[in-house]
Amino acid sequence: MGNKNTDKGIKIVCKNKKAFHNYHIDTRYEAGMVLCGPEVKSLRAGKANLRDGYAQINSRGELYLYNVHISMYSFATHNPNEPMRVRKLLLHKRELRKLIGKLKEKGLALIPLKIYFIGNGKAKIELGLARGKKQYDKRASLKEKQSDRELQRAMRHNEVG
Repeated sequence: MGNKNTDKGIKIVCKNKKAFHNYHIDTRYEAGMVLCGPEVKSLRAGKANLRDGYAQINSRGELYLYNVHISMYSFATHNPNEPMRVRKLLLHKRELRKLIGKLKEKGLALIPLKIYFIGNGKAKIELGLARGKKQYDKRASLKEKQSDRELQRAMRHNEVG
């Protein structure tokens, strides 16, 4: 499989590629997820979608994940999971307090970037403290990517020729 990162013992389940297009990512956080059994099996099969997901802190100071789709596990015999249910995230209190202060700033959101399994088999989610990009920022970053690609292509062509 191409999405296995063997040097750190991390198996990436899914990435939110659109997040880097739509947002400037300032800080990244690693959080644990409270999942039920069929959800873990479904994640191991790579059946998750982060596209419209976001995380918020509720009034009691707990962090929850919204709009993340983890497909139903087809072989689950009882208590099948609800694909779009709200899931609790686990962070240290110190990190949560920092986040509460930062999320009060205007224009900042907590966006899921990727879900992965660490060496001991626990599912983790990487969250990014994100600031929305304007349309002209998106165009500029696309132009920059394209010029980088052309530069790489030219360098490869010069090495061969």
